Amino acid sequence: MAHVEAAPLQVNRTIAAAGAILLYATAIGFTDNYVRVIAAEISLWQFHAMRTLFVLVLAAVLIPFLQTDLRPRNLHAVAARSLVHGMALMFYFAALGFLSVAQAAAGLFTAPIFVLLISRFAYGQRIGPFRIAAVALGFLGILLVLGPGKQEPITWISAVPLISGFFYALGNVATRRWCAGESALVLTLGFFVVMGALGLLGMLVLAVFPQAAGAGSAGFLLRGVTMPSAEVVFWVFVQAAGSLFGVAAMVRAYQLADASRVAVFEYVVLPVAALWGFVLWGDMPGAVAVLGMVLIFASGLLIALRGK
Repeated sequence: MAHVEAAPLQVNRTIAAAGAILLYATAIGFTDNYVRVIAAEISLWQFHAMRTLFVLVLAAVLIPFLQTDLRPRNLHAVAARSLVHGMALMFYFAALGFLSVAQAAAGLFTAPIFVLLISRFAYGQRIGPFRIAAVALGFLGILLVLGPGKQEPITWISAVPLISGFFYALGNVATRRWCAGESALVLTLGFFVVMGALGLLGMLVLAVFPQAAGAGSAGFLLRGVTMPSAEVVFWVFVQAAGSLFGVAAMVRAYQLADASRVAVFEYVVLPVAALWGFVLWGDMPGAVAVLGMVLIFASGLLIALRGK
């Protein structure tokens, strides 16, 4: 990867970044609850290709009103950041093909730990004990909410979502370090273009080398191209609209404050997603999960107070 000059860092606006993450969590928590409907008919690859198509159509409609310059200031930095974030989400969704959602999500949310390690050892940034304690507290909350290893034994396959967590952390650091001067819309569209390209690549590979796919959501990873129902097309469109808004808010959050600060706030995605799960599907978290959510909020509060 070519060397990318770091843009001058701005003053941390931690509270504003927390608000942007809350908007992101609300949008993503709602749309991701309908992935179960989408996965029953089409593949992971077709889903990402269709979603990117819808995102580009929506962007084409909105951009004239936003009067935003879509030319990246540093094309290599935007491309590198988009690739690592795209890889993170692909590893995460790929893990869902053979791991429980609990195990895959727990691996993804190791990202704050990787953020701290990257910030410390790659950039020499001093990480204070309060932020370390906040990450530890939040990760404990994740374990209580998701309970990894309870439904299925943890094996070497569990390393796949951990790879997702690493790439996700690298992408978050890149947003702040490499792309601080880029607009949120440029970074958002770059991310979706990469996801769409990976989706098309996966569709092509499965067309050339078709695989036996299970019925329903079991075939999400290996299913070939299918004709989706009107319901699935609708929810892919909702996913595109919600993701476009949510990812833009998330990108903006990482431009407002250090990745090691903002990453802790992303823990709020889980309780918000759980709340949407209860409202939409009647899924009720248990007492241990509620305790985990309290710890997650406590970690976010600690990092916010230190940010002030």
